Amino acid sequence: MADDTIVQAVSRALDESPPRNFRETVDLAVNLRDLDLNDPAKRVDESIVLPSGTGQETQIIVFAEGETALQAESVADDVLSGDDLEELGDDNDAAKDLADETDFFVAEANLMQDIGRYLGTVLGPRGKMPTPLQPDDDVVETVNRMKNTVQVRSRDRRTFHTRVGADDMDADEIADNIDVIIRRLEANLEKGPLNLDSIYVKTTMGPAVEVNA
Repeated sequence: MADDTIVQAVSRALDESPPRNFRETVDLAVNLRDLDLNDPAKRVDESIVLPSGTGQETQIIVFAEGETALQAESVADDVLSGDDLEELGDDNDAAKDLADETDFFVAEANLMQDIGRYLGTVLGPRGKMPTPLQPDDDVVETVNRMKNTVQVRSRDRRTFHTRVGADDMDADEIADNIDVIIRRLEANLEKGPLNLDSIYVKTTMGPAVEVNA
């Protein structure tokens, strides 16, 4: 369960957000300190499963063939074959559009080499290389888990953002998501909590509220 200070910050961010005629995302802004982000090894790059879900639709595409492809069709937004992969490799604009529209890719391990060859220059820089699916992995379970996953990535910037929910979720649910992200950052940053300068939560159009975690 999240700390009361996180719940209070989320509640305030939701209460102070003006009413909108659309469903707003709730985002977390993290400010880092005392890190050399020019060194890729020091950057934040984490896939984190949110216990309460993202509150948003997550676009997931699976590269697979045979039985795995048939199973993936029930849960993925699209399933692409090796032939589709080759066609994308010949159409750079279509590959870029697909990468920009998709949150996560999953691929059978035996297709990863071809994905690197045909799509590596498109997916790599965007941090969207597929999660490899091993022969014993359950594709349905993998995709369903990734629907509740966010990619937390700083690149070389001191300040970065990630989605933690939607404005129609309970404050406690959003706070639990934030708590998981903060704990992961504290565990993996070079100096733990000392590398976290400040953290804010806000809705899409609402004011930022500091999280005193």
